[in-house]
Amino acid sequence: MTYVQVHTDEGITGVGETRMLGHTDALLGYLKEAEVNHILGSDPFAVEDLVRRMKYGDYGRAGEIVMSGIAVVEMACWDIKGKALGVPVWQLLGGKVTDKVKAYANGWYTTERTPEAYHKAARAVMERGYRALKIDPFGTGHFELDHQQSLYAVSLIEAVRDAIGPDAELMLEMHGRFSPATAVRLAHELAPFKPAWLEEPVPPENLKALEKVAAKVDMPLATGERIHDRIEFRELFESQAVDIIQPDVGHIGGIWETRKLAATAETHYMLVAPHNVGGPVLTAASLQVGFTSPNFKILEHFNDFADAEIKKVVKGAPQVNPEDGCFHLSDAPGLGVELDVDAAAEFPQQQARFDLWAEGWETRKPKGAK
Repeated sequence: MTYVQVHTDEGITGVGETRMLGHTDALLGYLKEAEVNHILGSDPFAVEDLVRRMKYGDYGRAGEIVMSGIAVVEMACWDIKGKALGVPVWQLLGGKVTDKVKAYANGWYTTERTPEAYHKAARAVMERGYRALKIDPFGTGHFELDHQQSLYAVSLIEAVRDAIGPDAELMLEMHGRFSPATAVRLAHELAPFKPAWLEEPVPPENLKALEKVAAKVDMPLATGERIHDRIEFRELFESQAVDIIQPDVGHIGGIWETRKLAATAETHYMLVAPHNVGGPVLTAASLQVGFTSPNFKILEHFNDFADAEIKKVVKGAPQVNPEDGCFHLSDAPGLGVELDVDAAAEFPQQQARFDLWAEGWETRKPKGAK
């Protein structure tokens, strides 16, 4: 997790956050150059201009590193603007359309990969008040999943559905693992457990493969976390291959870029459910979009399970209300959170690996990781 503070000459400080997987030092290197080339001396109220200069002012095509750098600075500028004006960021984005945003749990199944362990862990999620959760039950599957592994994945989902009951939403994650044929077969085998969506059934680079799955699967499809520029969503919209898009606010240029994307998704009758694997600042930033977007479905949340201690470094961290499994609207100025630098110092940077193809990845401690 990378936290960035942006300071103004009037004494107001804004904070941004993203989570880089294996590219943290590359992001820090980019920000060091961007500070000199674009950020220092800018007007934090002129968010649109700053994003445009950071995205296009270096001529090279912006990818994950640049768009993530833009995102952390951009959301910090919105935080500054809200604090300066004494209003929450959602008020600056057109105002609220809802008072609450439903949450779904992730990071909860960092346990033994058995039906019994997953049943127990899923029950614990429901006991915390969540009404939705997500899981990838497919181990290290890649393109194919043999018969025995498929049966085992089905047994895991059967256990989870039994634990959470018929009313809770169960999101099924494939992490771009499979060929279209395998994804379609698994979707049919898991259909009795009523998945709320099927996420990244095939690798994200080939839309034709995604369209092939969409034509044969009778459940909502979701994707988008590995698209880092809202313009690159154009072909996905045109294909009508998915029902839910999942931009990551920390990778796609920030709050306003995500809100623009949500508006475009609305014209294609698609819902928005941002990818959110960061900490409380990224959650707060994502919620600003959620409270202002009519087509916002639900928000991912890790920090009650995996990375739970990260809430210690942020004051005012968004909390899921156990009464309804939702985040509720906050009137606090800016993003409504404050980074505790002293607390953050107790969590030094670690060279953590997260290899989804390594045995034991679901425990967040795959073999070979340090």
